Amino acid sequence: MDKKNVRTEQGQTVAAQDSVFNRVRMGYAVIESREAKAWQLLLGKALGMQADVLPDGAVAARMDDHARRLIVVPGPSEDLQALGLELADEHALAIVLRRLDQRGIAVRESTAAAAQQRGVRHYWHFTGPKGLAIELYYQPSLVNTPPRMATSGFVTGDKGFGHVAMSTRRPEQMKQFWREIFDLRHTDDVHYTISGVPLLFEFMRLNERHHSIAFVYTPKIRLDPIRTRIQHLEVQAATLDDLSAAWERCRELGLAVAMSVGQHANDKAISFYVQTPSGFEIEFGWNPVVVDEASWQPAVWDRISTWGHHFEGQSLGGRLGQLGRSVASLLRKEYVPAGF
Repeated sequence: MDKKNVRTEQGQTVAAQDSVFNRVRMGYAVIESREAKAWQLLLGKALGMQADVLPDGAVAARMDDHARRLIVVPGPSEDLQALGLELADEHALAIVLRRLDQRGIAVRESTAAAAQQRGVRHYWHFTGPKGLAIELYYQPSLVNTPPRMATSGFVTGDKGFGHVAMSTRRPEQMKQFWREIFDLRHTDDVHYTISGVPLLFEFMRLNERHHSIAFVYTPKIRLDPIRTRIQHLEVQAATLDDLSAAWERCRELGLAVAMSVGQHANDKAISFYVQTPSGFEIEFGWNPVVVDEASWQPAVWDRISTWGHHFEGQSLGGRLGQLGRSVASLLRKEYVPAGF
């Protein structure tokens, strides 16, 4: 346990062992891509967000009163570049910064231009697991006018914009990092076999949202068939009508649907998955359970979904590509900050 105190800019003394659980949430995601038009089509016309092209060529998507939730910046990686984590206040930020400092993880403060692009006053960033930039802030830029959207709204607020799911070959170190730095809690597990490969899914939460991060890994020989840092990110629709309308728009626009509409067994969310221009997926979900901290007990499920969620559109070439990446991953190092 951390035992030292840290003094904030205002002179407050903060006990470093204070928990930041329920004081941190998914704030924004930054994707690097050369496919700005395709991303604007997906986020705007298909999923119903307000998706605007900025003067620097980036695409900025609004879902609520925050100036930014998803940002697509020009670049070649076709991957998630950064994850913005919103802290409840300066007190919570100080705790996290102290924990990083105690573990020797270098943290830098953003430039004014970078913060403006993210839609925050300032942020502090460091390199997290899988080489993902993690950006910390507590002062988002808010917009008084409601976003122009083709949907009634999204569930965000103190739960954040949604969740991310990532495959890993180093699950123990990955979980240790998120628990020690952000007080991540275990929600439940799914043990399931896909195409003959046994997989373990662990669902973890930063707040009462059923899960903010999900980890998936193979139990014995550690393989990773996913090219990108995440397998998917999720946003939560306000109503079932919003979900069904987005599903129809994706089909009408000819977008690649990865999984059809279905209901997950563990969090009860009804959702579908659409392929993004960068290769990972977006889950568009509705009505997952909310965790009651006083009574919640983790469970183990033997299926991902109770109905639906049928895989669509994966060719033989796609399956062979995943197999090749799985084998190649045995020779590829997966970054985790030192000390984890």
